[in-house]
Amino acid sequence: MALTTLPTGPKSKVRSADFRLLAFGQGLSWLGDTFQPIALAVAIIGVGGSVGELGTVMTVGVIGRLVCTLLGGVWADRLPPQRIMIFADLVRAAAVSGIAVMFSTGHRSLPLLCVLVAVVAGAGAFFYPAMSSLKPIVVSPKGRQSANATLSLLQTSSTVVGPATAGLVVAFAGAPMGFAVNAATFLISAVSVSLIRVHAPRARRQGLLTEMRQGWIEIRGRGWLLSGVASAGVYHVANGVVLVLVQVVAIRELGGATSVGFISAAGGAGGVLGAVIALRLRPHRLLLAGFATLGLMPVWVISYVWPGMLTGVLVGAFVGFAGLTFFSICWDTALQDAIPHHVLARVSSWDILTSFVGMPVGNALAGPLSSTFGISPVLVVCAAVMLLAGVAPLAIRSTREVRSATAPAIEGSRPHARAAEGRGVTDTNI
Repeated sequence: MALTTLPTGPKSKVRSADFRLLAFGQGLSWLGDTFQPIALAVAIIGVGGSVGELGTVMTVGVIGRLVCTLLGGVWADRLPPQRIMIFADLVRAAAVSGIAVMFSTGHRSLPLLCVLVAVVAGAGAFFYPAMSSLKPIVVSPKGRQSANATLSLLQTSSTVVGPATAGLVVAFAGAPMGFAVNAATFLISAVSVSLIRVHAPRARRQGLLTEMRQGWIEIRGRGWLLSGVASAGVYHVANGVVLVLVQVVAIRELGGATSVGFISAAGGAGGVLGAVIALRLRPHRLLLAGFATLGLMPVWVISYVWPGMLTGVLVGAFVGFAGLTFFSICWDTALQDAIPHHVLARVSSWDILTSFVGMPVGNALAGPLSSTFGISPVLVVCAAVMLLAGVAPLAIRSTREVRSATAPAIEGSRPHARAAEGRGVTDTNI
């Protein structure tokens, strides 16, 4: 199987320009993404639709992404990632434009809306594994963590600025305008990606199911990666429960919709801090530092129980999401350093899928669990589960020994201790 050849030397300036194009397009696209949920809620509820209809549309989106995630990983390894990203952006732009036209003309159709939302979600499932494949080749290995931190900073900043901007636009110009803005950012992203000039030879095709299995084999062959993916599945089930219940607490006990906005802004600000720290702090043991900071997220969850006041929750959100963002950057960098590029998109798609499946399971469990045991006890248990799942991979020796590709070599270190070698060595020793 052919391995990817990454450009080096004189092309570094070209790759820097390519990264700027990627960051520009994605920054605007992430900002545009914040318009869609607000516009969707206003478009459905504002014209007399029910909460059940909104829930149905959101569920269809989840299913669309779920079905397409592994397929997206396979095709992103088969074709140049730019092609997949451009195609996905154009499909999303067309589908969201269709939603805008439907609501602007007053011809509201729930089945058609579900189809269009499923198309948007499915195209997104192709886009993100392809982006995972593109990110490490538009910068040098030394620049990967900084690039990941910069992209994370843009994404997190959009969650701070975007909802307020989207709310104003939708309030004054209507939901169709919100969808139109989202569609326009997809087109800008497509143009930006089309200007990226890096090239990576692709692996020879071997059949869809075989290629999907190869992605899982890469995960199973690395103790640190398998434990990280498994813990993410458990973590996101608990997180799915939490994300439902904290909204209830915020609305009923902490001041209503306004408090929800403040908490979201505090979490976004914490994420910005986590990204800024990752730009300046480059730990040699990526996952040792990353999983340790992931352990800060339960602070946010517990703050809804104690002290149970808005100020405490704001502090908890700031601290927790700073840790989560720093972890995400370390995790992405470790994957890019360790996984051979020709299977990176497939590995990323499995990683996304395990996390993505856990969330709706947790969402579904939130109601029955809180009705049976009460909200506060469930939040305490979920915080404990998130803490244990978040730091459990550190019990695996290979997790603690994953080192940055740019970390200085340690004399006598074992082969699996450096992520840059990318060898599928399973090590579950404690």
